[in-house]
Amino acid sequence: MDIISTAKAHGGVQGVYRHRSRTTDCDMTFAVFVPEHEAGEKLPVLWYLSGLTCTHQNAMDKGEYRRAAAEHGLIVVLPDTSPRGDHVPDEPDNWQFGSGAGFYVDATQEPYAENYRMYSYVTEELPAYLAVNFPADTSRMGLCGHSMGGHGALSIALKNPDLYRSASAFAPIVRPTVAGWSKPALEKYLGRDPRTHRAYDTCLLIEDGKRFAEFYVDQGTADQFLEDGLRPQLLRDACEKAGIPLTLNMREGYDHSYNFISTFMEDHVAYAAARLKA
Repeated sequence: MDIISTAKAHGGVQGVYRHRSRTTDCDMTFAVFVPEHEAGEKLPVLWYLSGLTCTHQNAMDKGEYRRAAAEHGLIVVLPDTSPRGDHVPDEPDNWQFGSGAGFYVDATQEPYAENYRMYSYVTEELPAYLAVNFPADTSRMGLCGHSMGGHGALSIALKNPDLYRSASAFAPIVRPTVAGWSKPALEKYLGRDPRTHRAYDTCLLIEDGKRFAEFYVDQGTADQFLEDGLRPQLLRDACEKAGIPLTLNMREGYDHSYNFISTFMEDHVAYAAARLKA
């Protein structure tokens, strides 16, 4: 593991690291905040999954999670959003696909299947790597994410209810199989058969019988993508039909930016901490 940088913050350490991933067949960069703790102590983990065009850097610089994570004693991990490198296939002029837009899926279509395996990277390889290299208790993990990362957090939780104890999201894409900014990407990664897309659609996973204990979602009413791509009412309807408790906060006047996320980030950290430390 290469240590790119470390800095003290709120008594803990904010680090940025790089390692060679066997899952994505490229070097992957990720950020980890480890709060102050006793020697030998293992801490619960909150995963923050970023959205389209982002890296670990966006939330690390603008997410304002460290004070709350230090207060609650949580490790916060910020993976990248996709594989990167000269050998990784990409569409540089398309911000909705490829580098920066991995959608937390395991691609099955060439030429993307070899590298775009972000679902397995986030759920299998990186947690195992974290447990070896950091004081992380990977039996106590929660998920949080924004936009595409919100889709990742909710869909991953539904498919792995035994791995995660909490799941929350900021402005998640709840029906990526039909949203205009995500459906084309799923077709390139997974093929044109819509049946192969269902495993990465929160509402369809619920329709197909997947369950999670509860969800917590914040959504800005001034979000420019609210009606076209996000449509939180579809998640509300799916959860009501399935009996999944959902807290859906419609935040008046907030948009899709990190001004919105940073305002409510401490609520999401506290929500996760209450479930990871119970």
